[in-house]
Amino acid sequence: MQVVLATLNEKKCLELAPSLLPLGFDLISQAQLSIPEAAEPYHSFVENALAKARHAALASGLAALADDSGICVPALHGRPGVQSKHFAGEDAGDAANNQHLIKSLQAHSDRRAYFVSVLVFIRHADDPQPLIAQGTWWGEILHTPRGANGFGYDPYFFDPTLNKTAAEMSLTEKNHISHRGQALVELIAQFRQARLC
Repeated sequence: MQVVLATLNEKKCLELAPSLLPLGFDLISQAQLSIPEAAEPYHSFVENALAKARHAALASGLAALADDSGICVPALHGRPGVQSKHFAGEDAGDAANNQHLIKSLQAHSDRRAYFVSVLVFIRHADDPQPLIAQGTWWGEILHTPRGANGFGYDPYFFDPTLNKTAAEMSLTEKNHISHRGQALVELIAQFRQARLC
């Protein structure tokens, strides 16, 4: 089954595709179909993921999978949260967002943080029963970056159980432990229950 991945971030496609291809899901990103980015006006990961999935399904005529994810920092009252991509401003990139996060944490000793991923799968744009899965990955924010893999906040997100940042992990290692990996395991279980694979 061909499925449009509702993102312009090709790295998300690289993280999700290896687990879905053996199940018969052929992921194609909305960037490959020239579908513009969806608006994300909501205050929750679930609402934004659902909006992105419906947007991509409507534009493509295909089933759609959307991920809305971000990093939440308790000392910052859960921010950046759903604004993770634009934490330092609407056109901010990874470097600016990371620097804004580090600056925002300067006055705080509590550097705990967690990544959240919500995956939403819909069979068509008007699907009344979307499949929704969520994963959470706890760690802490380092003062200086480590590693060259991944994207976003990965170089600053440290997992004390593995003694590595997300950017120091291989893709396989990251997929095994990450928020997105956890959400994907839950979603695949729902695919099997719904007899989609």
